[in-house]
Amino acid sequence: MDYTDIIVALVSLIGTAIGAYSGCRLTAYRIAQLEKKVEVHNNFAGRIPVIEEQIKVINHRLNDLEQGA
Repeated sequence: MDYTDIIVALVSLIGTAIGAYSGCRLTAYRIAQLEKKVEVHNNFAGRIPVIEEQIKVINHRLNDLEQGA
């Protein structure tokens, strides 16, 4: 076995390790971004019942105004 083979194997090992580490970091970043989007969506979904209740109140007021006119 030649020293060149050992050097090539070590360089390949280092390159593979760096690639795997970078892939893990990218995956973690993308998961964090998706979590932020889900949080925004959940906040919006929580406000929908409040909006629906406000619409009901507005509709009742409109009906009262129409009946009184």
